Amino acid sequence: MPPKPPEQISFWGVIVRWGLLFVLLAGAVVMYVVPALERGGDRMVVTFLDVGQGDAIFIESPTGVQMLIDGGPDATVLRRLSQKMGFFDRSIDVVLATHADKDHIGGLADVLERYAVAEIVMTENKGESAAAEAFFERAEAEQARVTYARRGMQYDLGGGAILTILFPDRDPSLLESNTSSIVARLVYGDSEFLFTGDSPQAIEEHLVMLDRNIPSAGRRSELQSDVLKAGHHGSRTSSSELFLDAVRPTYAIISSGKDNSYGHPHKEVLAALAEAGVITKNTAEEGSITIVSDGSSLRLED
Repeated sequence: MPPKPPEQISFWGVIVRWGLLFVLLAGAVVMYVVPALERGGDRMVVTFLDVGQGDAIFIESPTGVQMLIDGGPDATVLRRLSQKMGFFDRSIDVVLATHADKDHIGGLADVLERYAVAEIVMTENKGESAAAEAFFERAEAEQARVTYARRGMQYDLGGGAILTILFPDRDPSLLESNTSSIVARLVYGDSEFLFTGDSPQAIEEHLVMLDRNIPSAGRRSELQSDVLKAGHHGSRTSSSELFLDAVRPTYAIISSGKDNSYGHPHKEVLAALAEAGVITKNTAEEGSITIVSDGSSLRLED
C-alpha cells in the first residue's frame, strides 16, 4: 500500500492556528506583562480586595515589595491577588494576619500554599477556629520567618514606604480575638493609610490616649491618616467619634460582603462618617478598591 500523503493544512486552518496563538499571547500580556508594567516608579498601590465578608489588603511599594494584610474568609483571595499581581507572580514578601478570625485568615492557608512568603507577621493570640488551626499549621510548614507584632516595629517596604505597628503593645494571648487585632499605619511621603483589623472602640480610645501622651512639639499625630480601613467592616463596635476625630480621614474603606447577615456597615457608622465629611467606599458595592499614591497625592483607580 502506498504511503499516505501528509495532511494538507488549508489556508483557513493556518489562519485559525495563528489566531489561537495570538489569543494566548494576548492573554499572557494581560495576566502578567500589563500588571508588571503598572508597578514600580514612584507609585505605591494599596488595594482593598473584594473577598466578600472579610478583609484582605494588598500593598505594593514603589520598589515592588509586596505585603498582604489578611486573606478574607476563603480561597477567593487567590483570584483577587492574581488580578493584581499577574498570574505568574508567585511570591509575597510579607503576610500580616491581624487576628485569628476566619473572615481575616480563612484564605491565608491557601495563600501560603500558592505563594512563597518570606515573613509572616501575627500575634500570639491563636483563636480557636478550624480556619485558625489550618493557617498556623500552614505557616509552620512554610518555614517563613515568623514575627509577633509589637508597637513600634517598622517595616521598610522600599522607596520611602514605611509600615509601623501601633498595636498590640503587649502580649495579646488572653485578649478577645477582635481586641487583639494588629493596628498598623502605612506612610509614603504625605500619604497615610491606617489599617485597624476588627479593633473595637476600647482599643481605638487606648490608641488616642497613647497618641495624646506623646510630646507634641512639631509632631504630627501618629493616627492622622488620609485613608482609614474602617474597623470591623463598618460595625458600630468600631469607628468611634473620638477615633474619627483623631484620624481625620479623607477616605474610609469598608470591606464587607453584599447583603451580609451582620448588617455591616451599620447605619450609625455611615452617619458618623458622613457627619465628619469622610468619603466612604465599600467593597460590597464597588468590588476591589485601589488607591494609588505618588507620595504627595492620592488617586482612586477605576
